[in-house]
Amino acid sequence: MSHPQGTPESPWPPVTEQAATPKLVSVIAPCRNERHYITEFCRNLAAMQLPPDWSLEVLIADGNSDDGTRELLDAWCRQDGRFRWVDNPQRIVSTGLNRCVENARGAVIVRLDIHSRYAPDYLVQCLAELAASGADNVGGAWCAEGHTPMQKAVAAAFQSPWVAGGARSRDVHYNGEVDTVYLGCWPRATLARVGGFDESLVRNQDDEHNLRIRRAGGRIWQSSRIQSAYFPRAQLRQVLRQYAQYGYWKPFVMKKHGQPAALRQLVPAVFVMALVVCLALAISVSAWPLAALLLAYAVLMVLALSGMRGQLDAGMAARVVAVIAAYHLGYGWGSICGWRDILLRRGPQPAWGALTR
Repeated sequence: MSHPQGTPESPWPPVTEQAATPKLVSVIAPCRNERHYITEFCRNLAAMQLPPDWSLEVLIADGNSDDGTRELLDAWCRQDGRFRWVDNPQRIVSTGLNRCVENARGAVIVRLDIHSRYAPDYLVQCLAELAASGADNVGGAWCAEGHTPMQKAVAAAFQSPWVAGGARSRDVHYNGEVDTVYLGCWPRATLARVGGFDESLVRNQDDEHNLRIRRAGGRIWQSSRIQSAYFPRAQLRQVLRQYAQYGYWKPFVMKKHGQPAALRQLVPAVFVMALVVCLALAISVSAWPLAALLLAYAVLMVLALSGMRGQLDAGMAARVVAVIAAYHLGYGWGSICGWRDILLRRGPQPAWGALTR
C-alpha cells in the first residue's frame, strides 16, 4: 500500500473525511519494542466501556520491532478482530500515527500510548467531552505513575512544577480550554481540515498538530474526567535522552509556525549556558560563579523536594534530585543544539532522529 506523503511546505498527509463510519471510534497507537507492555495495553483496551451503539477498532503501528513485540501483537490481533497492526518502517511516532489514521474508518479517532493504563470509561468520557465541549480535540491530564524505585522517582519529578513549569497538561484537576493536551481525541472532520501529523518531526509532533488546530480556528479541551496513568522511563539515561530530544525538536516547531517560546521552555537552556560559562570561569579565573550557581540550584532542589513530601517514599530524595537534573540538563542541552542547527540553517540532524521509544 502506498502512503500519501507531505510536501516540504506541508509535511503531513491529507486525511479524507468521506470514509468515516458513524458510531465507530478508531483507537490509534504507535509502538516499537514494547513486549513488556503490549499485551497489557491490548487487554486494557479490549475491556474498555463504550457508549450504547458505538463500536471499536484499534490500529497499532509497529515500527519494525525486533524484541518479540510484533509476534505478541500479531497473536492478539488474530484472537480479537477489532485489533489490527500496520507497518511503520520509518519507526517514529508521527509516521506511525499517520499510517494508522490512513487505515482508520471511525468518525472519531483517539490516540493512545502503549506505556499507559486507562480508566475503564476512558473512551466514554472522551466521546462525552467531545460532544459537550464542541472542541476539535479533547484529552485528560498527563499523569505519571511508577513501579520500580527509579520509575517512581521519575514519576514524582514529572508531576513537579519545577519540571512541568506550570503546564496545565499535568494538572489533574484542570478543566477547560488549553493550548495542547495529552494524547487526544478528534472528530475525523478535524483531521480532514488540518491534515495528519508532521512527519518531519521526531518529537513534539502533538504540540505542532494542536498549534495547527488552533491556528485553523479550532479549540482544544482538557477534562479531569478523562483519566489515565503514564508509565515513564525507568532509567536515568533514558530520561536524559528523552528530554534532550524534546528540547531539540521544540525550536523547529516554533520556527515552522513563528511561535514565540514560553519562559518555561527557555529556562533549561539558560541554565545549561550559565553552567558552561561558570565552568569555563572556574577553570580560567575563579570558582565563585560556579559555586554560586550550584548553591542556587541546590536551594531550588530543596524547594522542589519540600513541595513533594507527600509523594516521596523513604530513600527517594536522591533519585528525584538526579531525575530533575536530568530533565533540566537534557532539555536545556537539546534546546541549545536545536537553536544552533536553526541558526546555521542545517536543519534537523540525523543523530537526533530517535526511534519511537
